[in-house]
Parts: sequence; structure tokens; C-alpha cells
Amino acid sequence: MPYDIKDIALADAGQARILWADRDMPVLARIRERFEREKPLQDVRIGACMHVTTETANLMRVLVAGGAKVTLCASNPLSTQDDTAASLVRDYGVDVYAITGEDMNTYARHIEAVIATKPQIIMDDGADLDTALHTRHADMLPGIIGGTEETTTGVVRLAAMAADGALGYPVFNINDANTKHFFDNHYGTGQSTLDGIVRATNRLLAGRTIVVSGYGHCGSGLALRAKGMGMDVIVCEVDPLKALEAHMEGYRVMPAAEAARYADVWVTVTGNCKVVDAPAFENMKDGAIICNSGHFDSEINLVWLEENAVSKVELKPLVEEYTLADGRTIVVLAQGRLVNLACAEGHPASVMDMSFANQALAAEYLYQHASELEHQVYDVPAEIDDGVARVKLETLGVSIDTLTDEQIAYMNSWNF
Repeated sequence: MPYDIKDIALADAGQARILWADRDMPVLARIRERFEREKPLQDVRIGACMHVTTETANLMRVLVAGGAKVTLCASNPLSTQDDTAASLVRDYGVDVYAITGEDMNTYARHIEAVIATKPQIIMDDGADLDTALHTRHADMLPGIIGGTEETTTGVVRLAAMAADGALGYPVFNINDANTKHFFDNHYGTGQSTLDGIVRATNRLLAGRTIVVSGYGHCGSGLALRAKGMGMDVIVCEVDPLKALEAHMEGYRVMPAAEAARYADVWVTVTGNCKVVDAPAFENMKDGAIICNSGHFDSEINLVWLEENAVSKVELKPLVEEYTLADGRTIVVLAQGRLVNLACAEGHPASVMDMSFANQALAAEYLYQHASELEHQVYDVPAEIDDGVARVKLETLGVSIDTLTDEQIAYMNSWNF
């Protein structure tokens, strides 16, 4: 069978959830209507490695409406919604390779299943599919038109490949589109991360101290929402400008080893490795809860915990308690993976509406303009980004002013 999912019988529940998310994704719905008429991706093979969620499902529906043949695998072993995967296979003709909780061998096998379809356009979320193509299937690179990348982590990897002259096709940086990072990263991550923590722990957030490692778009949104929930917020940063911004917003800013003494809850959102490491663990309060909302499970040094804990107990699914030699306990959520997707449902559909609108339109642009592009990482064209924002406003019933000819002339003149 051209798919590997948990149970096709889950499709009814999955379709209901997909259509519920669709109600809050009007921009993507408009693109789907146009794609159904114009078929801009007719017979194009698209290989996607993304979180298999209801929001992703609605992006897949757009691509299929545009005439594409789509194969999808998971970009994280814990983020797949099995009912969504079943509905994509049964109802929308997408070949899906994703099972919640799949081991790393299965995860790798599923990526290979996507590669076996000889995709022409790559949609990636973390660059695992891109990396597999470049390291194990370099002979296929000439047949690839281009790709898109959704995450900060993936963009960093692809930019490094481009800098080394190793990137085999053009890639659009969806992550840094204004209608992505100003909304998906800032508003989506803040809400969905706290949602994951509450669902996993059922702890009251008000009155507790949260440490946020990383004060980019994701971290600032998380800090804002945590503050709104009544939490005392501490920020850890390595960038002096971002640290200063956090300070000016009223948060305490300090090194991780010091922040560990205060943390009731700790969330990493940096995209780096060993952000919570030995110095922090050695100072951490008894009972501290730590988790990650960055793409990979590298931000919390779980190897150190495994080596230094005298016991490890699963208190409930995706909630594990490590006991150290001195008796202190540290609780890790979602095995250090994306807590907002492993323990909750990820970003709300309304913000993913804009992110995935960029994905669909970038794929169309790639197919139409591939011959004009070099093997580099490109920003999303301004006309796509601005167009998504305008349509979003329209769907929200919001009108804005337009510049008059006189104002345009004024803004473009120095002699007035």
C-alpha cells in the first residue's frame, strides 16, 4: 500500500477535525478554490516532511486541488495525529507515512518512502528530508525543482548548505515571511506551548516562575502569554539586543545557571543544542518542569540527565520524572520534543492559515520560475507575503487606508 499509518478506520474522526480546522483557514480556502480552477501544479510530484496535523492536512488539500501528487511523512515522531493521517489517505488522495510514536528507524524509513516517489518539489519542516536527499540521494538533486522550509532550525541548516555550495536546488524560506514569523511564531507558539504544558501537567500557571530560553519571535510570544497567565517570567539569552529588549519589557534576564534556582517551569525555544545543560541541572529547583518548543530534541541535554539520574519514572504519558543522586527531581515533558505538538495540537488554525498560504503560493512560484532561481535560500517574494496579509484582513472583515497619489509622490521625493 502507498501509505503507512496507524489505522485507516480513524478516518471519520480525522475528516471531522480537518474540516473544523478549515473553518478557521479562509486564506488557504481561497487559494484552494483558485487552484481547483487553474491546476497550477498539475502532475507535479510533491514530497512533504511536516507535522501531520489538521492544519497541515488543509495545506495538502490545496496542493491536491492544484493537481499535485502529494506524499507526506512526519517531521517529528510525536506530532502525528493518526486520525488526520487516515483521513488524508482515504478522503484526499495523499500518500501518508506517519504514525504517532514511531521509532527512529520507522521515521527514517518513512522519509525514504517519500524520496522513493522522486519528488519534484520538497516541503520540509526541519530540513530532515532535504538533508537525506543531499547526503544519501545526491543523484536525484537535478530532478528537483526546488523546496520550501517552515522552521528556523531548517533554514539555518539550509543556509549553511548554501554557504558551502552544497545546496542542490533553490529553497524558499517560509519561516521568515512576515505573515509567518510575526503570527505563527509569536502568537501560535505562545498559546500552543502553554496549552501543551497545561494538558500534560494540569498545573496552575499563575504565581509560578517560568524561564524562557530564547527571546526571538517564539520566545517573546511565549513570555507575553505566560505573563498574561500570571507567571513571573525570566529570560535567558545570548544576543545582547534581544536580552535588552526582554529587560525593557519588564522581564528578569539572567544566565541559565542562575535562572535554574528559580524555575518552576522551563521552556527552550532557541533551535540550538544543550541550552539546558549541566550547570543548570546542578542548580535546578526540586520538582522543576522542563520542556522544549524548538524543532529538535537537542535543546535539553537529556544525555546528562540519563547519565546522572538514579531513577527515571513515567508519571503519565509524555511526563517523565528523573531523580538525581541528591534527591532532587526534574520532570521532562514530551521527551524533550516539541511540547506544543506532542502534548497538545500545535498552533491554532488561524495562524497556520497564513503560514501554509505562503507554502502553497511558494510552491506555485517555484514551479513557474525555477529556471530563474539559483541554488540558494530565498525570502518569500514580497508580493506573496503582502498578498497573504491583505487576504487575511479581508476574511476578517478589516479594511485599511490606501495612499493617495499625492502621498506616494511625497514619500518618493526629497525636494518638496
